[in-house]
Amino acid sequence: MKSVLSIVLAIFLSHVSVAQEKHFGKNIDDKNAIVATNLIKELGDKESANVKVEGEVVDVCQMKGCWMTIKLDNGETMRVKFKDYAFFVPKNIQGRTVVFEGEAKIKTTPVAELRHYAYDAGKSKEEIEKIKEPKKELTFLADGVLLK
Repeated sequence: MKSVLSIVLAIFLSHVSVAQEKHFGKNIDDKNAIVATNLIKELGDKESANVKVEGEVVDVCQMKGCWMTIKLDNGETMRVKFKDYAFFVPKNIQGRTVVFEGEAKIKTTPVAELRHYAYDAGKSKEEIEKIKEPKKELTFLADGVLLK
């Protein structure tokens, strides 16, 4: 009995001591990542830039984990989608810190796409129907994501 408990304890401790970082898509690290809340300032007057960003996850697609939103400094969020739809992130990472690398871009998102995202996020029919205008926003197409 003691040996079984010792084995179970050893396995548990080995899992606890392993880093809790997970990679999705391209294997990246957090070196030289800029903070998401500074991204708009970093872009300046450029329409797009290839960057590595660290930020807090606000929301995740509840259908597949095919996008996530990240908190920005202006009270807005930035939608992060994944290049070539090649990978997804876990659906339960709200509040977690992630690092992602790829292209940040300012674009106008059409109403149909905004409604689709609202549906994916589990919004009510009434909330979805309130979306009536396209939105100019900062978006991101990530090659890789590191979940910290």
